[in-house]
Amino acid sequence: MEIIISSNTSKPIYEQITSQFKAKIMRGELKTGDPIPSMRSLAKSLHVSVITVQKAYEDLQRDGFIETTVGRGSFVAAQNKDFIQEEQKRKVEMHLQEAVEIGRTNGIPLEKLVELVKLFYHEED
Repeated sequence: MEIIISSNTSKPIYEQITSQFKAKIMRGELKTGDPIPSMRSLAKSLHVSVITVQKAYEDLQRDGFIETTVGRGSFVAAQNKDFIQEEQKRKVEMHLQEAVEIGRTNGIPLEKLVELVKLFYHEED
């Protein structure tokens, strides 16, 4: 399982792990029932603390992306992709609405906001 940790971002390591797992699940690279690495093995392969991976797994479980069974490990949870995608769109809309309000209040042209969104969207490409 390839998870890439970047030190060139302000995003915490556990969030980098969480977002990459979510992306793999949403793209269908990881399917319902697929096992994911143990916290200890992922921490070792990424050279990070087990506590960091534990935080990521707790977030994934809380958000319904994985299920953990004592003695068996963690697996991709059965889920409704459409529901999860709608939830994520709702979060994006909230943040975009806030950004637009700040831009409008401070006289930032719409074209500049669109340019910034495109820049951020393609930042990880």
